[in-house]
Amino acid sequence: MARKNITGLTLRSGAWHIDKQIKGYGRLCESTGTGDREEAESYLIHRLEAIRNATVYGIRPERIWREAATKYLRDNLEQPSIKLTALIFSQLDPFIGNCPLNKLHDGTLAAFIEARLLQGVSHRTINMALEKVIRVLNLASRSWRDEHGMTWLDSPPMIAKLNEKETAREPYPLNFDEQRYLIMELPEHLKRMALFKVNVGVREQEVCKLRWEWEVKIPELNTSVFVVPWNFGGRDGARGVKNGDDRVIILNEMAKQVISNQREINEEWVFPYEGRCLARMNDHAWRKARNRAAERMAEETKRPFCEGLANVRVHDLKHTFGRRLRAAGVSHEDRQVLLGHTNGNVTTHYSAAELSQLIDAANKVTEDPSRKTPALTLIRSTKRKKAT
Repeated sequence: MARKNITGLTLRSGAWHIDKQIKGYGRLCESTGTGDREEAESYLIHRLEAIRNATVYGIRPERIWREAATKYLRDNLEQPSIKLTALIFSQLDPFIGNCPLNKLHDGTLAAFIEARLLQGVSHRTINMALEKVIRVLNLASRSWRDEHGMTWLDSPPMIAKLNEKETAREPYPLNFDEQRYLIMELPEHLKRMALFKVNVGVREQEVCKLRWEWEVKIPELNTSVFVVPWNFGGRDGARGVKNGDDRVIILNEMAKQVISNQREINEEWVFPYEGRCLARMNDHAWRKARNRAAERMAEETKRPFCEGLANVRVHDLKHTFGRRLRAAGVSHEDRQVLLGHTNGNVTTHYSAAELSQLIDAANKVTEDPSRKTPALTLIRSTKRKKAT
């Protein structure tokens, strides 16, 4: 006699999904992660047994990574970086999606790490994914509780991160020609962010999440500064200002023009994209633009292809600002303040004379001395060309 199929399984998009009402528990809805009916039934039996153990005997049910990742996404939909988190979880899912939380450890993550390394991904990028795993496991063991009052996980495992110094490369400060070609190839929203970043020396997240409420007017100098709170990173574990102090952003003339062009676009974000702040600048558009910029510069200048430009990182814009300050003879103390390495009392007890000195220092890097052509002119001319 043929075995009767277990009810509660539906085939969708090549995978069996559970949709079953369970007495004393409620409705169970999740993917089995397999297109094999027999394997899906075994998984459902296992889940039913775990639920029975929890409801009858008080034994903590075994939960898989995919459940935890889904809960994290649902609980944090308002986070500006949630799309990036979802992308990271989608990269992790083929490797640990069906892995029980209590069996996650360095060994079960090894295949994911190896695959990402073979794709040429940096240790820092891989560590971002591992940090998300650690965050979810900590929540599962300390905060998340089921209908029986039990945490999802007894205790979180120790997950080791990679040594980022092993893949660290030297900074690549841009010259003005390289900057011009890069800006020409960037999409409009990244043009303005890049031009601002290279003129004020902020970090990527400081420009992505810059808010109008952080602007402080300085009427004596007919200008303003931005004071970035040290803990602006948000609830998802992201850090704010790196050194733990509020960060003052000094605007030179170029940065002031960029800020002026951004006013009245969005009430909250200085550099919005489709009404929200970007999770990061280093996206697919950035990587494609830098390669096009290197190709275009080689073609138009008849110089060798510039590998440095083709692989320039967003953080290199900060290094560019710092290198130009030093070349312009700006003192070490002023460079430290302008780059956000130390703010002293400027953020809370500034004087007009101190700020005026810093603004003068920052203005020494606003133009290419040989061209005398502000990069903002390039943005404006490019925009006009597209409009015709």
